[in-house]
Amino acid sequence: MSHPEVKSKWFADFKKQLPRVDGKVFAVTGTTSGTGYVAARTAAQYGGTVLLLNRPSERSTKSLASLKEAAPSGTFEQIDCDLQDLESVRKAAEVVSSKYPELYCLSNNAGIAAHEDKATKDGYDVQMQTNHLSHFLLTSLLLPSLGRGAERHGEARIVNHSSDARKMVKKLEARYFEKRGGDLGGNGSGLSSPNFQRYSQTKLANAVFTQALHEKLAAKQSKVKVLACHPGASSTPIIDGLPLQKESWFLSLFKYFLQSAEDGSMGLIRCMMGEGVKSGVLWGPSGWIHGMYGPAVSIRTRPVEKDPEMMNMLWGKSEEACGPFGV
Repeated sequence: MSHPEVKSKWFADFKKQLPRVDGKVFAVTGTTSGTGYVAARTAAQYGGTVLLLNRPSERSTKSLASLKEAAPSGTFEQIDCDLQDLESVRKAAEVVSSKYPELYCLSNNAGIAAHEDKATKDGYDVQMQTNHLSHFLLTSLLLPSLGRGAERHGEARIVNHSSDARKMVKKLEARYFEKRGGDLGGNGSGLSSPNFQRYSQTKLANAVFTQALHEKLAAKQSKVKVLACHPGASSTPIIDGLPLQKESWFLSLFKYFLQSAEDGSMGLIRCMMGEGVKSGVLWGPSGWIHGMYGPAVSIRTRPVEKDPEMMNMLWGKSEEACGPFGV
């Protein structure tokens, strides 16, 4: 399916509530379109310096030009970061750390959905590496910069972009974190397809990672907050690849309840910029089925997302892939 244009309903009023963020540096992955683009634009419009972590491409070049036009007084810097290449992530983190030693917010926004069963050059499932493992690595490498940013500003933030697809699997499975890309169920069509199951594993991983890191930092009385968000059913490019061809009844309803990328970005932006947000909380819409629609609100953490066994497994497998986290 392709994503249609949808008019925003809540974003204009939401934006009026946001504080200025002058002097604060935001690093955001996946800003060429969708919620990441809106978040980058908004942070810049409110005074932030925004680092755009994207793969080198014509899309990233065009989106940078568009962002500069939308926020002419904003400060942007494009930093090459290919989440399907762990070495590229390490290089990007080195650039960010050296040029911006006091980072206020790392927004782990980028993601892909329902891709074919294949491995990255590092051997991991392309969805798990893009959506979780590379963000785990990036967060680890930028944590010292975030710590210094927290000392300067009184707090810093890590934001992980999950999805309500996290609810479509009962628990995390270790095999999805291992070097088994291309050997994780094959491909298919529909919400029960292996493609979508792999995606759902990555989105649950985002939520579990948030809780695990929140607990570790809270135990050290860190001023770095860890939050998660979900966009609901938003009309962004990520839905173009969803395997919904056989769910015609669901597809009709899904299209009807789609919200705009701006409205879908409200949870992400609240986590990045909103006043008074608490660490360990997930923000997103709560309306209709599974929270697909509506203004962003705080969402109760589900037991599986803070289950010690799940957190320990995720942490161990992620460190096997990326190296020690150092927290």
